[in-house]
Amino acid sequence: MEARAHIDSGMIGNNLLRALTAADWAILEPWLDEWSASTGTLLYEPGDTVRHAYFPRGPSLISYLVVLSDGRAIETALVGREGAIGGVVSQGRLPAYARAEVQLGGSFFRIDLLNLEEAKSRSSTLRNLFARYADCLMAQMFQSVACNAAHSIEQRTAKWLLAAIDRTGTPDLALTQEQLAVMLGVGRSYLSRVIRDLKEHGLIETHRARIVVRKVDGLRWLACECNAAVSHHFDEVLKGVYPLPTNGSSGR
Repeated sequence: MEARAHIDSGMIGNNLLRALTAADWAILEPWLDEWSASTGTLLYEPGDTVRHAYFPRGPSLISYLVVLSDGRAIETALVGREGAIGGVVSQGRLPAYARAEVQLGGSFFRIDLLNLEEAKSRSSTLRNLFARYADCLMAQMFQSVACNAAHSIEQRTAKWLLAAIDRTGTPDLALTQEQLAVMLGVGRSYLSRVIRDLKEHGLIETHRARIVVRKVDGLRWLACECNAAVSHHFDEVLKGVYPLPTNGSSGR
């Protein structure tokens, strides 16, 4: 078995990069720029030329959102420390199909796609790792389609909060109810009723621009099976990359 990258995982802050072999890390690391962005930063819109790949670090989160003709933007995938967005598998710079937006601001690694293509041309194991990740991301999108069609907004709300906790490692989420309503594709008033019910059952608290989960196990009981299905596929294809479920701990 090839050696993993010999670097403190806390310094990397991204599980996909942490899964690289030492040799592949040595190829990729010189081209990785440390970069930061605030919540709401648009990385690209549909039709934009994708010039960089982004690797969220620590609690940073990015959403893929499909923009509809009426202006609504519905989330199709949430990407955190387990992955990356932007041309990880495609060959060079291509137009974006969906919007990519920072949902929780923080630190990222960023790499120019021309440099990423050069790195992949040097290493079959690097290409294989990113291809496997693309399969996992596709699985998440497939599951999202099924979830939106089959599960209630209560289940989907619980699922989204749990997914965010797993990726950030904290139950204290810098998130407004309006943001969550947009991502789930529901009206603000509808989501407010769901949030009120969750608060009445002691599962969450809300503060200014924050949602704090108080009973993770209670949310897991309410949520649909979609998070578990995606997590299982990640573990089959890229064991150890998907963040472990957390009960309010600081995570990995």
